[in-house]
Amino acid sequence: MIVLGIDPGVATVGFGIISETGGIPKPMRYGVISTPAGMRLALRLKQINTDVSELIKTFKPDAIAVEELFFNTNQKTAVSVAHGRAAVILAGEEHGIPMFEYTPLQVKKAVAGYGRATKNQVMEMVKSLLSMEKIPKPDDAADALAIAICHARFANSLLTNQGENICSTI
Repeated sequence: MIVLGIDPGVATVGFGIISETGGIPKPMRYGVISTPAGMRLALRLKQINTDVSELIKTFKPDAIAVEELFFNTNQKTAVSVAHGRAAVILAGEEHGIPMFEYTPLQVKKAVAGYGRATKNQVMEMVKSLLSMEKIPKPDDAADALAIAICHARFANSLLTNQGENICSTI
């Protein structure tokens, strides 16, 4: 199974692509999609959509996993992230790729074993689970790899295979 994990945003969208066979995830590619601050929002979203579409065409993922929008106190940031998520979701839909979303708590629990794990603990586990020499950088890419690992683990769990809904589809 190939999973494209996405850490959404507008200025920076983290992506991480893993292949998973027999419960062992391996990194294929990771990085960020960046859009310039001075660019009109519509052009930024178009760029994100185009770049995610290119990743889909190149790697042919079986699923796309996106972090669910986490709304805290900064409404401006939440709206911006929502715009970026929409561009990603549209790209997945245009290519017919099943899309799944996970909360930050679900990602942390799947990767680090604890839903309140620190960012550093999650990054160390991503490095360990993917047998990497260093923690992947930048942080947005490491987060996207964690999201991809989360989906691979849920997709292969006994609960999923017995028909229980443990993640939400978009």
